[in-house]
Amino acid sequence: MTTLPTIQWEQLSQKEQKAILVRGTIDRSQQEKVAEILRRVQLEQDRGLRELAIQWDGLGQNQTLRVSFDEMKKAWDALPCPLKDAMEIAKRNIESFHQAQAPRSIITETISGLICEQRPVPIDRVGLYVPGGTAPLFSTLLMLALPAKLAGCQQLVVTSPGRSQVTLAAAFLCGVDEFYACGGAQAIAALTFGTESIARVDKIFGPGNSYVTEAKIQASQTVAVDMPAGPSEVLVIADSSASPEILAWDLLSQLEHDPEARAVLVSDSDSTLEQTKASLFNHLPQLSRKDFVNQSILSTLFIKTSSLKEAVQFSNQYAPEHLIINCIDCDKLSAQVTNAGSVFIGPYTPESFGDYASGTNHVLPTAGAARSHSGVSMQSFFKFITFQRASQKAAAELAPSVVTLAKAEGLECHARAAQIRMVGQ
Repeated sequence: MTTLPTIQWEQLSQKEQKAILVRGTIDRSQQEKVAEILRRVQLEQDRGLRELAIQWDGLGQNQTLRVSFDEMKKAWDALPCPLKDAMEIAKRNIESFHQAQAPRSIITETISGLICEQRPVPIDRVGLYVPGGTAPLFSTLLMLALPAKLAGCQQLVVTSPGRSQVTLAAAFLCGVDEFYACGGAQAIAALTFGTESIARVDKIFGPGNSYVTEAKIQASQTVAVDMPAGPSEVLVIADSSASPEILAWDLLSQLEHDPEARAVLVSDSDSTLEQTKASLFNHLPQLSRKDFVNQSILSTLFIKTSSLKEAVQFSNQYAPEHLIINCIDCDKLSAQVTNAGSVFIGPYTPESFGDYASGTNHVLPTAGAARSHSGVSMQSFFKFITFQRASQKAAAELAPSVVTLAKAEGLECHARAAQIRMVGQ
């Protein structure tokens, strides 16, 4: 395979720069296919879902969609002890970081006698989508189920293609209530509309391929979703101090996800860019998932900027899911980051730490959605309800202002509802 070119960022036209920032597009035929799957499950319910799961998810003709508690427990019991230990360490760190995010009630007396409050209330029934088409991403189950449990969500419903034993073991560890062996757009449809055996959920969480992401977008007209979380991506900012070998593995760790994964290396150093390319292609033949990398590597970008400041500016425009800063002045540069899902600072912080066990969440916005979306957190599993209570004195004090404001909008009844609470009226 020939090496990939280095893009000189400053030499590109505004139109060419804009084109590089765009990704995550889905063509009309995919949109129509997803819409048809959603319609089919909504109309045919269990029958349609089961047929699609047999066709796409490897469900056996005699297997049930629902995975029993006993199956999950057996999977956990059969797990090798080192993997159990590692999973429990990840669980502990994820819980520790997310527990610190727990929202609290806010109570304010805006005027004397008028109490306003905001209370966090956990979402009752949540749907957790765990990818498993090309790899059993049980780590996503940890990232979703653990904060949902901490938040106090009453029902956790997991959908994942196939019956990966390690994913079932993770479900047992996290105390999942329901687990269904189905994936893709059909699983999103079941969570959205419900079927005879799967009650609809209140909010859907989890990443997936372009079809799953499009299904969530279409489903968002009916049910709440966490964010656009599609094919994985990483952007690495590096200077001449960074090890090309380390940079290569950081890029490859994203590219091995699936053929749609994206990786970008931005540097002010020509030698860093060229040496990283050489290392990248040197490792390629030995990779266990090289079939995926051979496809995803074609969209990999190597970008030369005039300075690291310009590299951060590019990153903020790109708004990557994962951002790695491997530079001498990494702390200074990280302070300039405004758009990213999760940031990994310094040469000793691989993105894979966040994927598994550091404690931060790896369900993050992709394809530039980090400009306006945050990753999954404890707050994601709450809705926030406001309450207020006015004393008679407070009502009399505030009502005249409300009457004036309501009349300015021409809403007479609003004004009268306030006015009738004024003392002596």
